[in-house]
Amino acid sequence: MSIKLIALDIDDTLLDSKGKLLASTKAAVQKALAQGIKIVLCTGRPLAGVQPYLDALHIAGDDQYVITYNGAVTESVTGKVVAKHLVDNALYRKMTTFGQEHQVPFNVLDENSNIYTADRDVNWVTVIQAWENKAGLLVRDPDELPADFQITKGLFVGNPEQLDPIEGLVEETFGQDCYIVRAGKYFLELMNPVVNKGQALKELAGVLGLDADEIMAVGDEKNDIPMFQFAGTAVSMGNGSDEAKAQVDYVTETNDEGGLANAIQKLALI
Repeated sequence: MSIKLIALDIDDTLLDSKGKLLASTKAAVQKALAQGIKIVLCTGRPLAGVQPYLDALHIAGDDQYVITYNGAVTESVTGKVVAKHLVDNALYRKMTTFGQEHQVPFNVLDENSNIYTADRDVNWVTVIQAWENKAGLLVRDPDELPADFQITKGLFVGNPEQLDPIEGLVEETFGQDCYIVRAGKYFLELMNPVVNKGQALKELAGVLGLDADEIMAVGDEKNDIPMFQFAGTAVSMGNGSDEAKAQVDYVTETNDEGGLANAIQKLALI
């Protein structure tokens, strides 16, 4: 069965180690689009943080899609929401309190690409996150926001020395109520329990009438594993984590060696 949709992680998969798009990646994506294959960027970023790459790859229109916030929102690239699963206000407040009590930097994203933090001393990771995602950065206590304020995800952020010691306690405290994933060494993310990239991909496939065998997923980290488990063809980048590589059908070259273009050419293009 031919590939009709390719789901792509962004950081360290679509982008090289310098955060750039290789010429070979652009060319392979253009060939795939020309053959009618949908290219769906699947990322922890909000839509605003994905837009520059959609523009660079010429992915546009109501019939092209993106999975944002690690799967909390699935939408067309024009912002038409297909599915969303948010975290309620009470849980957002509990996360904020946990961060303050354990002195771990914490921020949240709403569904409009805005970042909120109650931290008066804003952590450097949060600042870079806001800049990379072209997102607003608002310092607000939960009481300063509407009582029905919901979030797409909460993030404990900082250096590994800050996150490693509390990861187990976060799992213990929130594991019953949230999907928790270490999306990288600087990010520990908490979302609605039904949320992950694989579930979002499954929901989108249902909307588009596609079987899993018609879908290829490419990524490099633990938060990509759920989409590997759903897609008929799963590919890890050569720079991927050992956990990611253990869950795929194929390991391609690294993101600096044109691994994504090679995988698309070999596994998806006619």
